[in-house]
Amino acid sequence: MIFDEIIHSIAEGESEETLELTKQALAQGYSANSILEKGLITGINIVAEKYRHEKVNVPEVLMATHSMHAGISVIEPILTAPTKKGLGKIVVGTVAGDLHDIGLGIVKAMAMSAGASVIDLGVNVSPKKFARAVRKEKPDILMISALLTTTMSVMKDVIRELEAQGLRNDVKIFVGGAPITDAFAKEIGADYTFEDAFQLRDFLKENLSKLLGSKR
Repeated sequence: MIFDEIIHSIAEGESEETLELTKQALAQGYSANSILEKGLITGINIVAEKYRHEKVNVPEVLMATHSMHAGISVIEPILTAPTKKGLGKIVVGTVAGDLHDIGLGIVKAMAMSAGASVIDLGVNVSPKKFARAVRKEKPDILMISALLTTTMSVMKDVIRELEAQGLRNDVKIFVGGAPITDAFAKEIGADYTFEDAFQLRDFLKENLSKLLGSKR
């Protein structure tokens, strides 16, 4: 089945193959959502689980993430246009000084699978750029990632910038990344943090509509 081929291509880190297989799946009549859920996310979940149990290394995860991104690039226009009203908008990004996007790619896929519209700011995002995105996009949720202990403090700078511009109360802030703890999230004034992308996915599926309802 083509989903198994997509999963295998992600595990092998074959970006071009994932791209072509995703196109083939669309041509065979599979929906963008089913390709995302049963192919791309299942594939990266398997790799993430192996990474969690130290069965693969960081370069392998990076290759798998890039493969998943290749597949997402094919279906993203279909998933986001037209965006259904009421499913929410999420801005995601990794803080300034941090060039890691392993978790970011997985989080983006998880958020999209929950039905939200996702604006990806990428890596090395400054506090002012986060604030500009919040002002422009008016998201329901801002997800901030940091993979390095040396860049954790920038998360606090992002929240301070939002407060300085009067934007903090307009958005729920999620923080995540390997060094982030519940205590740190509370200390900097974030609303939520999650140990991994799976926890985030489950939370969004159960609570996204509630979060939007409470905001409105």
